[in-house]
Amino acid sequence: MKNPYMPKVAEIVEVRNETPDVKTFCIGLKDFDFNYKPGQFVELSSFGFGEIPVSITSTPTRKKGFIELSIKNVGRVTNILHEAKTGDSVGIRGPFGNGFPVNTLRGKDILFIGGGIGLAPLRSFINYIIDRRNKFGSVYVLYGARTYADMVFKNEYENWRKHFEVHLTIDKEDKNWNGNVGFVNQLLKKTTIDVKNIDKTYAIICGPEIMMKFVINDLKNTGFDDNNIILSLERVMKCGIGKCGHCNIGDKYVCIDGPVFSYADIKDKWK
Repeated sequence: MKNPYMPKVAEIVEVRNETPDVKTFCIGLKDFDFNYKPGQFVELSSFGFGEIPVSITSTPTRKKGFIELSIKNVGRVTNILHEAKTGDSVGIRGPFGNGFPVNTLRGKDILFIGGGIGLAPLRSFINYIIDRRNKFGSVYVLYGARTYADMVFKNEYENWRKHFEVHLTIDKEDKNWNGNVGFVNQLLKKTTIDVKNIDKTYAIICGPEIMMKFVINDLKNTGFDDNNIILSLERVMKCGIGKCGHCNIGDKYVCIDGPVFSYADIKDKWK
């Protein structure tokens, strides 16, 4: 019987610095049978130190044989991973979770709202839509970070602007930044979304929970229905398969029922 807790050994083939405390790792999967959807995650191990859940930020519509994982240095395991180099081995379990409801969203207008490293899982779906552009309606990308230095995927914004309406902001003034200053929810009023036909637009949000709650409040005031607000949540997902109970929200497990939820399904449990 296959052990679901046993990771497969993979190799780091590239490391990119995104911010002072975020790196994107390209993980080679040449010996893997690995199919995933935007919004899913993996359990990534540093052998001898531990395992962490990480959203997949690459997209399945592009080059096969690897995945990209963007990791913020926040603790013991991530600190060890940030010291890893090209050619080092890591462990991979997954993919896990339900991913974004791609089929439901075909033909719809989509509003992406990301905060900080929360742009990582959104990037997977953003680039998926670029590769399937005629399958979706109008797309809006709103992204905010504390400072310009904290913005991830900086080299991709101009390409996104060729396909979508993109608005960026930082929390406070910065000498390296001449764009919007303020919290990401304030960018809503800058979009060209047709509020009279808001029922055809779906909002997809990922970021710090306090940021998401402010964004949801503004979306509700704009007229969004709870079913049209989609969240990608982060929890301490230890096992990834709904056995350990570390990631439950009420009767929901983020690792198997999520990490993607509609606000309608989670609002009474997510406090």
